[in-house]
Amino acid sequence: MCPAGLYRLFAEDASNSRLGERAGKRYFPRRMNACIISVGTELVTGQCLETNAAWLSEQLASVGVQVIEHVTVGDQLQHLATTIRQCIDRFDLVVATGGLGPTRDDLTREALAQAIGRPLAENQEALRQIEAYFQRLQRPFIDANRLQALVPKGCSIIPNRRGTAPGLSCQSRDCLLFILPGVPAEMKAMAEESVLPQLGVRPGGQAIRIANVLCYGMSEARIGELLEDLMASGRNPSVGTTAKDAIITIRMVARAADPPGAQRLLDADVAEVRSRLGKVVFGRGDGTLQAAVAELLVEKRLTVGTAESCTGGLVAKRLTDIPGSSAYFLQGFVTYSNQAKTDRLGVPAEMIEREGAVSEAVAHAMAEGCRKVTGADVAISVTGIAGPSGGTAEKPVGLVYIGLADDRGITVKRFLFGEQLLRREIRDRTAKTALNFLRIHLLQ
Repeated sequence: MCPAGLYRLFAEDASNSRLGERAGKRYFPRRMNACIISVGTELVTGQCLETNAAWLSEQLASVGVQVIEHVTVGDQLQHLATTIRQCIDRFDLVVATGGLGPTRDDLTREALAQAIGRPLAENQEALRQIEAYFQRLQRPFIDANRLQALVPKGCSIIPNRRGTAPGLSCQSRDCLLFILPGVPAEMKAMAEESVLPQLGVRPGGQAIRIANVLCYGMSEARIGELLEDLMASGRNPSVGTTAKDAIITIRMVARAADPPGAQRLLDADVAEVRSRLGKVVFGRGDGTLQAAVAELLVEKRLTVGTAESCTGGLVAKRLTDIPGSSAYFLQGFVTYSNQAKTDRLGVPAEMIEREGAVSEAVAHAMAEGCRKVTGADVAISVTGIAGPSGGTAEKPVGLVYIGLADDRGITVKRFLFGEQLLRREIRDRTAKTALNFLRIHLLQ
């Protein structure tokens, strides 16, 4: 839905200092400045993690909008109304998420009405869409949902095909506002279908293209050394790194007068990063190690089996998270006990007694046994100490052996992730490292 005043922001007769005439010449802002408001007491109290703002920031940047500020506000009417009013005064665009539900603590509609000085009224089109949603699900209409059909006078509704809460759009003075539900799936669909297309066609906007290159197996500090010149301040594209759960993301933002120009700058940097980092790069965007492995297994028409101890089936779980995994995944074993290693995989009991369950020899035997039992082209084995107890001076918490067996032989690698990590972190790191071990092997 397009508010009637959308393009007035950029009209010839604009007079506001942010958007109008300067020195007798018409101009347009190179970048539209925006604020994202996240609404919900559960967010400010830490009960829920706010993720909408990060996604919205990236999407808005892709259409040339610069997000200046993120604001998180609880479900308090007057404070929320004041926040919206202040943002209207300071920004060209405000996008708010949350507070559009059917209960009395969902106050964003009322806060918006107060902030722009317009009364709320039941919108018949919004009500019709809500009723149609219940009909599609063959559920009775709940009268409390009528609250979601309240719309400030002069505002347009944004259809919501995934839920009951319509979004809202309007213009107040020189600020464009979009109000979206807080449910991520609903918010993302509505933003992609109804918000971003409008912003992407505004005249005079600067084209921005973004890429996230994903890396595993090299420290952020080393990556920073290898990309130091690309990360210079003021450079276009701008390049930076972030680390989360051992995945290093290289963020690149290219700006140009038009989309093709920005894309050319971005593509050149992506190619340069890949050239410098080689096999450390495993994907783009929201890719995963398991997706990268799956692609290689399908491409090479290979099958895989897993034998896990300390990860408890996490490697198998991630490999089968990918749709179509039956094309390459045959079978997985969780041989947590020593007896299971012997019974299911044929690991000699005397080997376990002599070397210990967490050892190179046992990881070797587990991989060998897994490949033999499953008939897979490649087998991955994992044995280690995830903690927090069970470690010794010789075999501390965080010690892991990962084995890989195929027709070329069996390779075992030793990893020490560190006893400072939590149990779930060691298990996560082990699963990622096993997948990356397999990925690198498949690239050879």
